[in-house]
Amino acid sequence: MQKFYQNGITVVEILIVISIIGILALIALPQFSKIKENQVLKNTIGDVTSALHNAQSQSLASKNSSEYGVYFQSNQIVIFKGKIFSVGAQDNKTINIISPASISNVTLNGVSFSTGELYFERLSGVPSKTGTITVSTSSTSKIITVSTTGAISIN
Repeated sequence: MQKFYQNGITVVEILIVISIIGILALIALPQFSKIKENQVLKNTIGDVTSALHNAQSQSLASKNSSEYGVYFQSNQIVIFKGKIFSVGAQDNKTINIISPASISNVTLNGVSFSTGELYFERLSGVPSKTGTITVSTSSTSKIITVSTTGAISIN
């Protein structure tokens, strides 16, 4: 009597491997989205602080003999020339905020709103308004503070 063995894999083995891959994917995917969300939050915090520092340094240098400021919206930051933000001005530099991050609150001189603006004085770099800018994702938020001296900190 001869025994014939067939080499290969069975349907049951394939189903077990597919099940294991599926379970691993269910465990790993939420972690990847959380990592991405945290990275987007860090990038947005960097964009906001960079815009504030950029406007302050341009004002300190008295570039074009003007002040420079920053206008905040939920989905973008605009560096503008002068003391008042003007939509569509040629000198405006827009920085878009990547979803899922957004500017959820702007509190300047005690007034809380979803948008806001401030500018820095020429040669001194002192801000026209002080307060906080809150950057949020669905699970986390960070607060950027602009002090009376123009120092910018992240809490």
